Amino acid sequence: MTRGPRERMVYSAAQLIRTQGVSGTGMREVVRHASAPRGSLQHYFPGGKDQLVREALAWSGDFAARRVKRYAEAAPTPAGLFAGMAAQWRDQFREEGFAAGCPLVAATADVAAGNENLRQAVCAGFETWLRPVADSLREMGVPEARCRSLAMVMISALEGAIVMARAQEDVAPLDAVVAELGPMLDAARV
Repeated sequence: MTRGPRERMVYSAAQLIRTQGVSGTGMREVVRHASAPRGSLQHYFPGGKDQLVREALAWSGDFAARRVKRYAEAAPTPAGLFAGMAAQWRDQFREEGFAAGCPLVAATADVAAGNENLRQAVCAGFETWLRPVADSLREMGVPEARCRSLAMVMISALEGAIVMARAQEDVAPLDAVVAELGPMLDAARV
């Protein structure tokens, strides 16, 4: 599927935020990365950088949510789901290096404390990701009362492992959270 200039700019913003944060990502750089026409920023994003970043963060949450469904179908156990989520990052780090992380975490660390609109966008992005994880756990036999909290644990552990893996330039933190959380997640099923 071919992306139009607007979609390319949202995608490019998400990719640049992954490596540079929100503050380090310039609007001209997004246009250049997206191979978009110069005047397209004002046309597609009249709310400026905040609007573009909010949309990039929403895209990031949607992307993660879509991946969850694929991982759940491939390995229909809580541990298998979590292993799939971590494997995507392990593979990316091994293939591309450790420069890029999650845009939601990058935005949180960079600007969420000082920009309420972006903080809410990050929160919404995480919520978009959290829902399919909780739904998948429910479908795998985890009691309703535990699904949301276990989904939070899974995402929190994964994001922490991503940050540590980047700092250490080593996938060991990802392997550790999968090995340690997997049995606990599977034991949550009734």
